[in-house]
Amino acid sequence: MYRVAVIGDKDSVLMFKALGVDVYTAVDGEDAKKLVNKLAQEDVGIIFITEDFAAKIQDTIDKYREKMTPAIILIPSNKEDLGLGMADINKSVEKAVGANILN
Repeated sequence: MYRVAVIGDKDSVLMFKALGVDVYTAVDGEDAKKLVNKLAQEDVGIIFITEDFAAKIQDTIDKYREKMTPAIILIPSNKEDLGLGMADINKSVEKAVGANILN
């Protein structure tokens, strides 16, 4: 059975612990990159990552886009919503359907 993990700053991800999600805090982009690569090698099916860290490691996230697992989903941090998560969803829907049906 696959696990679910979340990566981000402590204030943004700590609440996920109450839901039974594996919580990993990162201090910078390099730390987040190492965590994503480590979790991808384990039995993690979904990795939620805050947008601010995802913006710093886009090349690493893109590396896993074509693979079945882990699914990497961008979420806003508690600081601000950069809109990257919604843009990522729009891009995925457009790729799957052939047109952007969300706008």
